[in-house]
Amino acid sequence: HVNNTVYFRYMESGRIAFLELAAGGLDVQHEGPVLVTAYCTFIKQLKYPGEIEVRTFAGPPGRSSFEVTHEIRMVDEHGNADVVAAEGGGKVVWIDFAAEKSVPLPARLRDMLPAD
Repeated sequence: HVNNTVYFRYMESGRIAFLELAAGGLDVQHEGPVLVTAYCTFIKQLKYPGEIEVRTFAGPPGRSSFEVTHEIRMVDEHGNADVVAAEGGGKVVWIDFAAEKSVPLPARLRDMLPAD
């Protein structure tokens, strides 16, 4: 049985992969993403060992934030990921780390997010 806290790690991996692709190399010295809310709905039990697929989706941008959602899917013996084991997500806010305040999303990231 996979512990429920691990599901959040799986979603974190999907979110970080998306952010690295969308925003380029993350400059964690000056500004970057912070997760301000997180949730997960557990649908089916995951068992260890096993293989999963995490699908990550981003919502339209606000000034300094956007929603991200995830599907954690079980991969079967044929390599198919048809069964959703969990759904979750959260809100990502772009902040200036030194000022501890939100700042506008970088243009490169904003351009990759869907329109309203």
